Amino acid sequence: MIGNTIGLIALALGWRRSIWTWPAQFLSGVILIAAYASAQLSGGVGKQLLVIGVALWGWRQWHRGRQQAQDGSIAVRFASWKERGLLLAGAIAGTLAVGGLFTLYPSLSWSPWADAYIFVGTLVAMVAQARGLVEFWFAWLLVDLVGVPLAFSSGLAFSGLVYVIYFALVLWGMRDWWLRTRTPALEGAPA
Repeated sequence: MIGNTIGLIALALGWRRSIWTWPAQFLSGVILIAAYASAQLSGGVGKQLLVIGVALWGWRQWHRGRQQAQDGSIAVRFASWKERGLLLAGAIAGTLAVGGLFTLYPSLSWSPWADAYIFVGTLVAMVAQARGLVEFWFAWLLVDLVGVPLAFSSGLAFSGLVYVIYFALVLWGMRDWWLRTRTPALEGAPA
């Protein structure tokens, strides 16, 4: 419960473009490792180890980006078509590789393809977030579509409920970041 609550806080901080989203994601990952290990969900443990690593990298990226911005904020933008292609290709290749690994070693996951999809989707979302890409919200939506049912079917009802809340927050965050990408263009437009 604590790890998922901190995860919700991290999402809200990300929505607000606060650099503190990354330490919150780090702490949530540390706490959730114990929860997933107790449920024998190796994919969840691996995902949280990934969250911890990417949270450290994302914190560094946003810290550098904030230093470069005039007002100290984190700029958000849509990905280029090339970036979208790289994110999609990475998601597909990563899911195939991790799903294959989980299938080859069944003790790592009782749901290899769903775990692989969530594992790699989380990486894609966090990388896009660290780069300030609006597409990170879309990646989270796609992860939640599999993560919510998997959490409930794994007996992690609180995690499933938290993911339902994540889903709503992701929709609001996506709208906010989407509108922020349009603000500079609108400021220069005639009244």
